[in-house]
Amino acid sequence: MSLSNRKNNTAENEPEINLSGSSVSAEPEKPMQDFDEVMKKYDRESNIRTWTGVPKTITMAVMSLFSLYCIWSTLFSTLALEMRLTAFLGGVVIMGYLYYPATKGNNKPNHIPWYDWIIMCAGAGAFFYYCFKYPSLSRTLTSASKMTNLYIVIGIIGLLAVFELCRRCVGIPILCVLGALLIYTFATGLPINRLIYTLYYSTGGVIGTPAQVCAKFIVVFIVFGSFLERTGISAFFIDLANKLAGWAAGGPAKVAVISSSLCGMVSGSSVGNTVTTGSVTIPMMKKTGYQPEFAGAVEAAASTGGQIMPPIMGAAAFLMAEYMGIPYAIVALKAILPAILYFTGIFIAVHLEAKRLDLKGLPKSSLTPWKILISQIYLLLPLVILVWLVSTNKRTMAFAAAISILAAIAVGLPGIILGEKREAGPGAPFAGKAVRKTLHMIFASLEAGGRGTITVAVACAVAGCIAGCITATGLASKLITGIVAVSQNSVFFALFLTMLCCIVLGMGVPTTANYCIMASTCAPILIKMGLPAVSAHFFVFYFGIVADITPPVALAAYAGSAIAKSNPMKTGINATRLAIAAFIVPYIFAFNPALLFENVAGWWEVLQIAATSIVGIFGVAACLNGYLFRKIPIVLRLIILVGGLMLMYPTTVTDIGGFVIVAAVVGFQFIVGRKPAASAG
Repeated sequence: MSLSNRKNNTAENEPEINLSGSSVSAEPEKPMQDFDEVMKKYDRESNIRTWTGVPKTITMAVMSLFSLYCIWSTLFSTLALEMRLTAFLGGVVIMGYLYYPATKGNNKPNHIPWYDWIIMCAGAGAFFYYCFKYPSLSRTLTSASKMTNLYIVIGIIGLLAVFELCRRCVGIPILCVLGALLIYTFATGLPINRLIYTLYYSTGGVIGTPAQVCAKFIVVFIVFGSFLERTGISAFFIDLANKLAGWAAGGPAKVAVISSSLCGMVSGSSVGNTVTTGSVTIPMMKKTGYQPEFAGAVEAAASTGGQIMPPIMGAAAFLMAEYMGIPYAIVALKAILPAILYFTGIFIAVHLEAKRLDLKGLPKSSLTPWKILISQIYLLLPLVILVWLVSTNKRTMAFAAAISILAAIAVGLPGIILGEKREAGPGAPFAGKAVRKTLHMIFASLEAGGRGTITVAVACAVAGCIAGCITATGLASKLITGIVAVSQNSVFFALFLTMLCCIVLGMGVPTTANYCIMASTCAPILIKMGLPAVSAHFFVFYFGIVADITPPVALAAYAGSAIAKSNPMKTGINATRLAIAAFIVPYIFAFNPALLFENVAGWWEVLQIAATSIVGIFGVAACLNGYLFRKIPIVLRLIILVGGLMLMYPTTVTDIGGFVIVAAVVGFQFIVGRKPAASAG
């Protein structure tokens, strides 16, 4: 659901329908000229072929038809699962090679090299062969022993086409993981016929659980996100955030936190959201007085956290629901408190930095009036409909997304009609242009949705192969035994090792793929160590996400630094410091699942852990920032850090002790901070 899909729509990027009229949304210094350059540098999805003229129209039409097919298949198709998935991946291979060149520099307009045509046709042909031959294959190919040389060759061709496409649009890191597992698989003596059968012809490989979830749920929600972006909801979120917090001390940074959490919830792309909303918020932060490294870090940390923001939560939430065997609505519900703690931590850090630098907010006269914002509240209707349909559990998620797409089209119409009416002038006809623009919006949304599907589908397919290798070799049980032995049955040590694995494997890997890998490897280890399944899966999900802001491969932070014109490594370090809650909250719900509404004794328990965690995060943020009413001495910084960490450990004794420590340091700093002012008075 990448916002970059809209912005990278080749040649004459379609303007977002912005109904706000706010001067903030039209920030004159917005560095949009750097947008494509930044996206292509830090987001592989943006390195696409250039299509112009008739070829562009044809490729957009093909992609739009692919999106429509995916929606139809999800809602109405009664074909066998294997037929639907292989047809889906065959389409993904065609779309992928139409858009992604072999190298970044290979971007000659309206050109596909001959070898790409061969790979595209061979790879798609392999999947379509499986699709059309499935009725007979299901009867004859019942085990690996029935594999013929033809079947092996077809499987190898299909897999290699997916792997090469993964290299182009996802990146090398995930292929390094797969390559290591393939070497290990062959080293164990697994025959080639069994490996190809597992990875290609069974539902435990390329068409495994990740690809199934992608084809069944994720695609429709990606298309929904593309439609939603074109209603102008991103501009509405930014204007709303400005109205709520833009006037406060250091307001633009607080605006970045609020708007990026809302926009990132829809997009599901850390880099795309950082560059899109950062084009507006980062210049405002710099103008207010924030250092460039801090401004880029705020945007990166908030944009990355958008993927944990209910109810959308990017694409990985659907995979979590499938792996844990619980409804998607329950996953979104359990994510509420951790998301609140994450963004509260960033908000506190931003506020303390603003107070330290004595930064002011935006003039209230520059903010969008409430009257205009209230008149645009209908833009939230698609999200409201989606949440209502999903929460009632009366319809499937795919049906809910399809209805929400229609709602997004409906809420986009007023902006189109009003815009064309203003442009035409009083009394002039405008209906024809409005209809054409509406059709173009639908067409472009379908195309962007289809393009956004490619990366997620390929990542899911490769993640399925990784899981297949782990299953075929029995590596999962060996990893569990090994880590349990190394950790000496220490849950904390096992959590720490898992955190490192998630961050390392998540560097440069999409969240969905990273989660699939960790759900297959590390989550079972944590469950065996005694953690509830929900806590284990949320733990690996969180640490897969923060890889985008953790140096040395902090892609979201580096994208923010490119917009802010700051030092990339310093920006990454600042982003990690700001998002410290993301490194602490998972440990909280690992040791106390009440934060995820698991094993809750009563509402008071949830309230207690939420309140103590917020105070604890405040203590940690104050330590890292070094300011409370005045500069905090190093000794007191260490003391308040201890108090903050104590509040996050789930026992009554540590909660009371931590609260006393934090309150004492805050009180002391308040009294000392007032003395100079009193003396001056």
